[in-house]
Amino acid sequence: MTLFSLVFALVLEQFRPLNAARLLYPPLEALGDFFEKRFNDGDARHGMIAWLLMVLPPVLLSALLSFVLYHAVHPLAAFVFNIAVLYYTMGFRHVSHFFTRVHAALREGDLTAARSLIGEWRGQLHDQSSTQEITRLALEGGIVGAHRQVFAIVVLFVLLPGPSGAVLYRMAHFYRQQWGQSKALGMEGFGRFANRAFSIIDWLPARVTAISFAIVGDFEDAVYCWRMQSASWTDPDDGVLLASGAGALGVRLGQPVHQNNLIVERPEIGTGDEAEVEYLQSFIGLVRRALVLYALVMLMMGITRLVS
Repeated sequence: MTLFSLVFALVLEQFRPLNAARLLYPPLEALGDFFEKRFNDGDARHGMIAWLLMVLPPVLLSALLSFVLYHAVHPLAAFVFNIAVLYYTMGFRHVSHFFTRVHAALREGDLTAARSLIGEWRGQLHDQSSTQEITRLALEGGIVGAHRQVFAIVVLFVLLPGPSGAVLYRMAHFYRQQWGQSKALGMEGFGRFANRAFSIIDWLPARVTAISFAIVGDFEDAVYCWRMQSASWTDPDDGVLLASGAGALGVRLGQPVHQNNLIVERPEIGTGDEAEVEYLQSFIGLVRRALVLYALVMLMMGITRLVS
């Protein structure tokens, strides 16, 4: 049932993508604001209490509902519930929307449109970025986005009961951004636990995604870049993903980029060729092969359980 739930959710999301900005993010943001107003006094301990009170009940409730639906109602009811939760927590189109449009603009040679799109995607100004810079940034956004919106959800959905893993990851990621990465006054201490909690939750999924990229891509280069370069990136978990993804593709990412009319220095990550537009199509193939790998692993796990 796990594999079929994921397949149905992905297919549904492709044909009718969820408008997360209208249906998902506003209630999560309102919930976060509710707890912040009542707990935020700048104390990191109160940030931890608020996070636990806010995140754990929906996670536990999703697991309980799935169990009750499966055993007290009908397995089909639990199946539908799992699909609904995955549909709201996964977001493959969240990544592919911008990625596909940037790819199309670069293929058509429309650098102005590509600069505008990559700026809108990253929330930065890239009016001076070159084609190679935009390609690198699109690949980086695609690698991290595919993990955040798809692969990490799949890993935790498989490991935790019911759809609770998907709920946990999506909420932890959202409140890491709203609390942990907020620059507002009083949020540094209060949001510290949200940052730390997400890093712990994402530790295993990030490495599973990195391993899957290595398996379906250039394994030797992916492992080499993972071991030798991931620590140089600002965010260690993103460094693992980018190093493995770049090595698997055989392309160099990172490096300085024009951003907000400044040159932002970044470490080089990956190995092989400079980032050309063709690598965007190669990345799409890498993601598809990784999805097939996940499906095969889950199918083998299901067959093993049936046999045993």
